[in-house]
Amino acid sequence: MTMIACPTCQKKTEWSTDNVDRPFCSAKCKLIDLGEWASESYAIPQQTSDEEEIFSGTLESDPNKSFL
Repeated sequence: MTMIACPTCQKKTEWSTDNVDRPFCSAKCKLIDLGEWASESYAIPQQTSDEEEIFSGTLESDPNKSFL
């Protein structure tokens, strides 16, 4: 049996198909985690992209810059 720490409360819980809330220890911990994402306490960092540069408004100051 594989035991893992719940991401929310760190309580050791079994990793098995019997645990419908895995990787969390309970539905309560799962909802707490969902609430953190919904309130934007958690965020995935975004890297800048070429698209962002193209649509940032710099096109107006550089008429030679193309969308393609």
